[in-house]
Amino acid sequence: MTKIRHLAAHIEALAPLAYQESYDNVGLLVGDPNTDITGVLVTLDVTEAVVDEAIAKGCNVIVAHHPIVFKGLKKLNGKTYVERTVIKAIKNDVALYAAHTNLDNVAGGVNFKIAEKLNLKNVRILSPKTQLLTKLVTFVPVVDTQRVLDALYAAGAGQIGEYKNCSFRTSGTGTFQAGDNARPVIGEIGKYHEEAENRIEVIIPTHQQGQLLTALRQTHPYDEVPYYLTALDNLHQEVGSGAVGELPDALTGESWLAYLKEHMSLNLIRYTPLPNCPIRRIAVCGGVGSFLLPDALRAEADVFVTADYKYHEFFDAEGRIGICDIGHYESEVFTKDLIRGHLAEKFTTFAVILSVTDTNPVRYFI
Repeated sequence: MTKIRHLAAHIEALAPLAYQESYDNVGLLVGDPNTDITGVLVTLDVTEAVVDEAIAKGCNVIVAHHPIVFKGLKKLNGKTYVERTVIKAIKNDVALYAAHTNLDNVAGGVNFKIAEKLNLKNVRILSPKTQLLTKLVTFVPVVDTQRVLDALYAAGAGQIGEYKNCSFRTSGTGTFQAGDNARPVIGEIGKYHEEAENRIEVIIPTHQQGQLLTALRQTHPYDEVPYYLTALDNLHQEVGSGAVGELPDALTGESWLAYLKEHMSLNLIRYTPLPNCPIRRIAVCGGVGSFLLPDALRAEADVFVTADYKYHEFFDAEGRIGICDIGHYESEVFTKDLIRGHLAEKFTTFAVILSVTDTNPVRYFI
Protein backbone atom coordinates (compact mmCIF):
# COMPACT_ATOMS: atom_id res chain seq x y z
CA MET A 1 0.00 0.00 0.00
CA THR A 2 1.09 3.55 -0.69
CA LYS A 3 1.49 5.59 2.46
CA ILE A 4 1.00 9.31 2.98
CA ARG A 5 4.75 9.80 3.31
CA HIS A 6 5.22 8.43 -0.22
CA LEU A 7 2.69 10.94 -1.52
CA ALA A 8 4.40 13.76 0.37
CA ALA A 9 7.81 12.79 -0.99
CA HIS A 10 6.49 12.88 -4.56
CA ILE A 11 4.96 16.34 -4.14
CA GLU A 12 8.10 17.63 -2.45
CA ALA A 13 10.26 16.40 -5.32
CA LEU A 14 8.43 18.97 -7.45
CA ALA A 15 8.01 21.60 -4.74
CA PRO A 16 10.60 21.15 -1.96
CA LEU A 17 9.54 22.40 1.47
CA ALA A 18 12.75 24.44 1.56
CA TYR A 19 11.27 26.73 -1.11
CA GLN A 20 8.32 27.92 0.97
CA GLU A 21 8.27 31.53 2.13
CA SER A 22 9.19 32.19 5.75
CA TYR A 23 5.62 33.11 6.71
CA ASP A 24 4.08 29.98 5.18
CA ASN A 25 3.06 26.60 6.59
CA VAL A 26 3.27 23.73 4.11
CA GLY A 27 3.58 19.97 4.12
CA LEU A 28 1.58 17.44 6.12
CA LEU A 29 -0.50 19.55 8.52
CA VAL A 30 -2.80 16.85 9.90
CA GLY A 31 -2.34 13.09 9.86
CA ASP A 32 0.08 10.19 10.31
CA PRO A 33 2.63 9.92 7.46
CA ASN A 34 2.62 6.11 7.80
CA THR A 35 -1.11 5.78 7.09
CA ASP A 36 -2.13 3.83 3.98
CA ILE A 37 -3.88 5.97 1.36
CA THR A 38 -7.41 5.05 0.27
CA GLY A 39 -7.91 8.05 -2.01
CA VAL A 40 -6.83 11.65 -2.50
CA LEU A 41 -9.07 14.68 -2.93
CA VAL A 42 -7.39 17.73 -4.51
CA THR A 43 -8.68 21.20 -3.69
CA LEU A 44 -7.62 24.83 -3.64
CA ASP A 45 -8.85 25.39 -0.07
CA VAL A 46 -9.83 23.10 2.79
CA THR A 47 -13.22 23.76 4.39
CA GLU A 48 -15.66 21.64 6.35
CA ALA A 49 -17.57 20.99 3.13
CA VAL A 50 -14.38 19.74 1.43
CA VAL A 51 -13.72 17.34 4.32
CA ASP A 52 -17.31 16.09 3.99
CA GLU A 53 -16.71 15.55 0.27
CA ALA A 54 -13.53 13.59 0.99
CA ILE A 55 -15.35 11.37 3.48
CA ALA A 56 -18.21 10.75 1.04
CA LYS A 57 -15.79 9.78 -1.73
CA GLY A 58 -13.63 7.49 0.41
CA CYS A 59 -10.58 9.76 0.37
CA ASN A 60 -8.49 9.85 3.53
CA VAL A 61 -6.08 12.51 2.21
CA ILE A 62 -6.83 16.05 1.07
CA VAL A 63 -4.11 17.87 -0.86
CA ALA A 64 -4.71 21.62 -0.97
CA HIS A 65 -2.87 24.63 -2.27
CA HIS A 66 -3.79 26.90 0.63
CA PRO A 67 -2.90 25.63 4.13
CA ILE A 68 -5.90 25.54 6.47
CA VAL A 69 -3.49 25.93 9.41
CA PHE A 70 -1.68 29.12 8.45
CA LYS A 71 -1.07 30.70 11.83
CA GLY A 72 -0.50 28.84 15.08
CA LEU A 73 -3.59 27.28 16.68
CA LYS A 74 -3.70 27.78 20.44
CA LYS A 75 -7.09 26.11 20.93
CA LEU A 76 -9.18 23.47 19.18
CA ASN A 77 -12.69 24.05 20.46
CA GLY A 78 -14.55 24.66 17.21
CA LYS A 79 -14.91 28.41 17.61
CA THR A 80 -13.60 29.23 14.10
CA TYR A 81 -14.02 27.56 10.70
CA VAL A 82 -10.33 26.63 10.83
CA GLU A 83 -10.74 24.82 14.16
CA ARG A 84 -13.94 23.11 13.03
CA THR A 85 -12.32 21.92 9.80
CA VAL A 86 -9.26 20.53 11.57
CA ILE A 87 -11.42 18.81 14.22
CA LYS A 88 -13.60 17.20 11.54
CA ALA A 89 -10.54 15.98 9.65
CA ILE A 90 -8.98 14.47 12.79
CA LYS A 91 -12.24 12.80 13.91
CA ASN A 92 -12.63 11.16 10.50
CA ASP A 93 -8.95 10.21 9.98
CA VAL A 94 -8.57 12.53 6.99
CA ALA A 95 -5.03 13.83 6.50
CA LEU A 96 -4.49 17.41 5.33
CA TYR A 97 -1.51 18.30 3.15
CA ALA A 98 -0.68 21.75 1.72
CA ALA A 99 1.63 22.78 -1.12
CA HIS A 100 1.49 26.56 -1.12
CA THR A 101 4.35 29.01 -1.71
CA ASN A 102 6.75 26.13 -2.35
CA LEU A 103 4.53 25.24 -5.33
CA ASP A 104 4.29 28.91 -6.30
CA ASN A 105 8.06 29.26 -6.36
CA VAL A 106 9.14 26.46 -8.70
CA ALA A 107 9.34 26.19 -12.46
CA GLY A 108 6.42 23.98 -13.45
CA GLY A 109 4.40 25.22 -10.48
CA VAL A 110 1.39 27.50 -10.04
CA ASN A 111 2.57 30.39 -12.19
CA PHE A 112 3.67 28.08 -14.97
CA LYS A 113 0.16 26.58 -14.90
CA ILE A 114 -1.28 30.07 -15.48
CA ALA A 115 1.21 30.53 -18.32
CA GLU A 116 0.07 27.20 -19.76
CA LYS A 117 -3.58 28.28 -19.63
CA LEU A 118 -2.62 31.45 -21.52
CA ASN A 119 -0.51 29.48 -24.05
CA LEU A 120 2.57 31.54 -23.24
CA LYS A 121 5.86 30.57 -24.85
CA ASN A 122 9.44 30.88 -23.56
CA VAL A 123 8.16 30.85 -19.98
CA ARG A 124 10.66 31.62 -17.22
CA ILE A 125 10.72 32.67 -13.58
CA LEU A 126 9.94 36.38 -13.26
CA SER A 127 11.93 37.02 -10.08
CA PRO A 128 14.51 34.27 -9.42
CA LYS A 129 15.63 33.77 -5.83
CA THR A 130 19.18 33.84 -4.49
CA GLN A 131 21.01 32.02 -1.67
CA LEU A 132 19.54 28.65 -2.62
CA LEU A 133 22.64 27.19 -4.27
CA THR A 134 25.95 25.84 -2.97
CA LYS A 135 29.18 24.92 -4.74
CA LEU A 136 30.61 21.54 -3.82
CA VAL A 137 34.30 20.96 -4.49
CA THR A 138 35.99 17.61 -4.02
CA PHE A 139 39.29 15.98 -5.07
CA VAL A 140 39.15 12.51 -6.63
CA PRO A 141 41.72 10.14 -8.10
CA VAL A 142 41.55 10.39 -11.88
CA VAL A 143 40.42 6.79 -12.32
CA ASP A 144 37.44 7.31 -9.97
CA THR A 145 36.31 10.68 -11.30
CA GLN A 146 33.41 9.61 -13.51
CA ARG A 147 32.02 7.17 -10.95
CA VAL A 148 31.90 9.89 -8.30
CA LEU A 149 30.44 12.39 -10.74
CA ASP A 150 27.69 9.96 -11.79
CA ALA A 151 26.73 9.46 -8.14
CA LEU A 152 26.59 13.22 -7.54
CA TYR A 153 24.48 13.76 -10.66
CA ALA A 154 22.06 11.02 -9.56
CA ALA A 155 21.73 12.70 -6.15
CA GLY A 156 20.80 16.07 -7.70
CA ALA A 157 24.05 17.88 -8.44
CA GLY A 158 24.96 19.66 -11.66
CA GLN A 159 21.56 21.01 -12.71
CA ILE A 160 21.76 24.52 -14.17
CA GLY A 161 18.52 25.63 -15.81
CA GLU A 162 17.79 23.37 -18.78
CA TYR A 163 21.26 21.76 -18.56
CA LYS A 164 22.02 18.73 -16.42
CA ASN A 165 25.22 16.87 -15.48
CA CYS A 166 27.14 20.16 -15.36
CA SER A 167 30.58 20.15 -13.73
CA PHE A 168 34.06 21.56 -13.99
CA ARG A 169 37.32 19.71 -13.39
CA THR A 170 40.98 20.53 -13.30
CA SER A 171 43.85 18.11 -13.01
CA GLY A 172 46.59 18.25 -10.39
CA THR A 173 48.52 16.30 -7.82
CA GLY A 174 47.22 15.46 -4.38
CA THR A 175 49.61 14.66 -1.55
CA PHE A 176 49.13 12.93 1.80
CA GLN A 177 50.80 10.76 4.40
CA ALA A 178 48.57 8.21 6.11
CA GLY A 179 48.68 8.01 9.93
CA ASP A 180 48.85 4.81 11.96
CA ASN A 181 45.03 4.52 12.31
CA ALA A 182 44.22 5.40 8.72
CA ARG A 183 42.80 2.95 6.20
CA PRO A 184 44.37 4.13 2.93
CA VAL A 185 43.05 2.72 -0.32
CA ILE A 186 46.00 4.31 -2.11
CA GLY A 187 49.48 4.66 -0.63
CA GLU A 188 50.93 3.14 2.53
CA ILE A 189 50.74 4.03 6.21
CA GLY A 190 53.55 6.32 7.26
CA LYS A 191 54.74 7.02 3.71
CA TYR A 192 54.40 10.25 1.78
CA HIS A 193 52.26 9.74 -1.32
CA GLU A 194 51.44 11.72 -4.44
CA GLU A 195 48.32 10.92 -6.48
CA ALA A 196 47.04 12.23 -9.82
CA GLU A 197 43.66 13.76 -8.93
CA ASN A 198 40.88 15.80 -10.46
CA ARG A 199 39.37 18.76 -8.68
CA ILE A 200 35.62 18.50 -9.30
CA GLU A 201 33.24 21.44 -8.92
CA VAL A 202 29.45 21.10 -9.10
CA ILE A 203 26.47 23.28 -8.17
CA ILE A 204 24.00 21.71 -5.74
CA PRO A 205 20.66 22.87 -4.28
CA THR A 206 21.50 23.89 -0.72
CA HIS A 207 18.56 21.97 0.75
CA GLN A 208 19.93 18.74 -0.79
CA GLN A 209 23.35 19.13 0.77
CA GLY A 210 22.91 16.18 3.13
CA GLN A 211 21.99 13.65 0.45
CA LEU A 212 24.75 14.94 -1.84
CA LEU A 213 27.40 14.47 0.84
CA THR A 214 26.06 11.00 1.56
CA ALA A 215 26.40 10.10 -2.13
CA LEU A 216 29.93 11.54 -2.15
CA ARG A 217 31.04 9.56 0.89
CA GLN A 218 29.54 6.33 -0.44
CA THR A 219 31.37 6.51 -3.77
CA HIS A 220 34.62 8.34 -3.00
CA PRO A 221 37.51 5.87 -2.60
CA TYR A 222 39.26 7.72 0.25
CA ASP A 223 38.42 6.94 3.88
CA GLU A 224 38.73 10.67 4.59
CA VAL A 225 36.82 12.44 1.84
CA PRO A 226 38.27 15.85 0.93
CA TYR A 227 35.58 18.42 0.08
CA TYR A 228 34.40 21.91 0.87
CA LEU A 229 31.15 23.82 0.41
CA THR A 230 30.67 27.45 -0.59
CA ALA A 231 27.33 29.25 -0.33
CA LEU A 232 26.45 31.13 -3.53
CA ASP A 233 24.44 34.27 -4.20
CA ASN A 234 23.69 33.19 -7.76
CA LEU A 235 20.15 33.55 -9.04
CA HIS A 236 18.37 30.20 -9.09
CA GLN A 237 16.66 30.34 -12.48
CA GLU A 238 14.27 27.51 -11.58
CA VAL A 239 13.05 28.92 -8.27
CA GLY A 240 11.40 32.26 -7.60
CA SER A 241 8.25 34.36 -7.79
CA GLY A 242 5.96 34.81 -10.76
CA ALA A 243 6.53 33.90 -14.39
CA VAL A 244 6.84 35.72 -17.69
CA GLY A 245 6.41 34.59 -21.28
CA GLU A 246 5.13 35.59 -24.69
CA LEU A 247 1.77 35.12 -26.38
CA PRO A 248 1.81 33.16 -29.64
CA ASP A 249 0.55 36.29 -31.42
CA ALA A 250 0.38 39.92 -30.37
CA LEU A 251 -3.07 41.22 -29.45
CA THR A 252 -4.79 44.57 -29.20
CA GLY A 253 -6.01 45.71 -25.80
CA GLU A 254 -9.62 44.67 -26.31
CA SER A 255 -8.64 41.37 -27.91
CA TRP A 256 -6.30 40.67 -25.00
CA LEU A 257 -9.04 41.17 -22.42
CA ALA A 258 -11.33 38.79 -24.30
CA TYR A 259 -8.47 36.29 -24.60
CA LEU A 260 -7.69 36.49 -20.88
CA LYS A 261 -11.34 36.13 -19.92
CA GLU A 262 -11.81 33.07 -22.11
CA HIS A 263 -8.60 31.23 -21.24
CA MET A 264 -8.88 31.78 -17.47
CA SER A 265 -12.68 31.26 -17.37
CA LEU A 266 -13.31 34.66 -15.82
CA ASN A 267 -16.47 36.56 -15.01
CA LEU A 268 -14.69 39.78 -14.17
CA ILE A 269 -11.37 41.55 -14.79
CA ARG A 270 -10.23 44.67 -12.94
CA TYR A 271 -7.62 46.42 -15.04
CA THR A 272 -5.73 49.64 -15.65
CA PRO A 273 -5.57 51.34 -19.06
CA LEU A 274 -3.63 49.03 -21.37
CA PRO A 275 -0.59 50.05 -23.44
CA ASN A 276 -1.26 51.40 -26.92
CA CYS A 277 1.35 49.03 -28.34
CA PRO A 278 0.58 45.40 -29.36
CA ILE A 279 0.36 43.17 -26.29
CA ARG A 280 2.77 40.24 -26.46
CA ARG A 281 4.84 39.76 -23.28
CA ILE A 282 2.83 38.74 -20.22
CA ALA A 283 3.95 38.55 -16.58
CA VAL A 284 1.83 36.47 -14.20
CA CYS A 285 1.59 35.78 -10.48
CA GLY A 286 -1.08 33.64 -8.86
CA GLY A 287 -2.61 35.23 -5.76
CA VAL A 288 -1.22 38.43 -4.27
CA GLY A 289 1.31 39.79 -6.78
CA SER A 290 1.66 43.56 -6.45
CA PHE A 291 5.14 43.14 -4.96
CA LEU A 292 6.30 41.85 -8.35
CA LEU A 293 5.35 44.93 -10.38
CA PRO A 294 8.98 46.22 -10.49
CA ASP A 295 10.08 42.80 -11.80
CA ALA A 296 7.35 42.83 -14.45
CA LEU A 297 8.52 46.27 -15.57
CA ARG A 298 12.17 45.12 -15.70
CA ALA A 299 11.07 42.16 -17.82
CA GLU A 300 9.45 44.67 -20.19
CA ALA A 301 6.08 42.94 -19.86
CA ASP A 302 3.16 44.63 -21.59
CA VAL A 303 0.67 43.28 -19.05
CA PHE A 304 0.87 41.92 -15.52
CA VAL A 305 -1.81 39.35 -14.58
CA THR A 306 -2.29 38.79 -10.85
CA ALA A 307 -4.80 39.30 -8.02
CA ASP A 308 -5.69 41.19 -4.85
CA TYR A 309 -4.58 44.61 -6.09
CA LYS A 310 -5.58 47.48 -3.81
CA TYR A 311 -7.05 50.67 -5.23
CA HIS A 312 -3.99 52.87 -4.73
CA GLU A 313 -1.65 50.17 -6.03
CA PHE A 314 -3.24 50.39 -9.47
CA PHE A 315 -1.75 53.90 -9.81
CA ASP A 316 1.73 52.34 -9.79
CA ALA A 317 1.21 51.20 -13.38
CA GLU A 318 1.73 54.86 -14.44
CA GLY A 319 0.89 53.97 -18.03
CA ARG A 320 4.01 51.83 -18.35
CA ILE A 321 2.22 48.48 -18.07
CA GLY A 322 -1.30 47.13 -17.92
CA ILE A 323 -2.35 45.51 -14.64
CA CYS A 324 -5.08 42.87 -14.82
CA ASP A 325 -6.51 41.72 -11.49
CA ILE A 326 -8.45 38.53 -12.15
CA GLY A 327 -9.19 37.53 -8.53
CA HIS A 328 -7.30 35.34 -6.07
CA TYR A 329 -9.42 32.21 -6.49
CA GLU A 330 -9.59 32.62 -10.26
CA SER A 331 -5.83 33.01 -10.58
CA GLU A 332 -5.09 29.81 -8.68
CA VAL A 333 -8.06 27.49 -9.18
CA PHE A 334 -6.27 25.59 -11.97
CA THR A 335 -3.63 24.61 -9.41
CA LYS A 336 -5.99 21.72 -8.66
CA ASP A 337 -5.38 20.37 -12.18
CA LEU A 338 -1.64 20.83 -11.74
CA ILE A 339 -1.55 18.85 -8.49
CA ARG A 340 -3.90 16.12 -9.71
CA GLY A 341 -1.91 15.64 -12.91
CA HIS A 342 1.35 15.39 -10.98
CA LEU A 343 -0.08 12.77 -8.60
CA ALA A 344 -2.03 10.75 -11.18
CA GLU A 345 1.13 10.17 -13.24
CA LYS A 346 2.81 8.50 -10.27
CA PHE A 347 0.06 6.77 -8.28
CA THR A 348 -2.37 4.35 -9.88
CA THR A 349 -3.47 2.20 -6.94
CA PHE A 350 -5.91 4.79 -5.56
CA ALA A 351 -8.14 7.52 -6.97
CA VAL A 352 -6.89 11.11 -7.23
CA ILE A 353 -10.05 13.19 -7.47
CA LEU A 354 -10.65 16.88 -8.14
CA SER A 355 -12.91 18.43 -5.53
CA VAL A 356 -16.19 19.79 -6.89
CA THR A 357 -16.79 21.97 -3.83
CA ASP A 358 -16.65 25.66 -4.72
CA THR A 359 -14.43 27.19 -2.03
CA ASN A 360 -14.38 30.73 -3.47
CA PRO A 361 -15.60 33.01 -0.64
CA VAL A 362 -16.19 35.88 -3.11
CA ARG A 363 -19.38 36.30 -5.15
CA TYR A 364 -19.99 38.73 -8.01
CA PHE A 365 -23.24 40.44 -9.01
CA ILE A 366 -22.90 41.13 -12.72
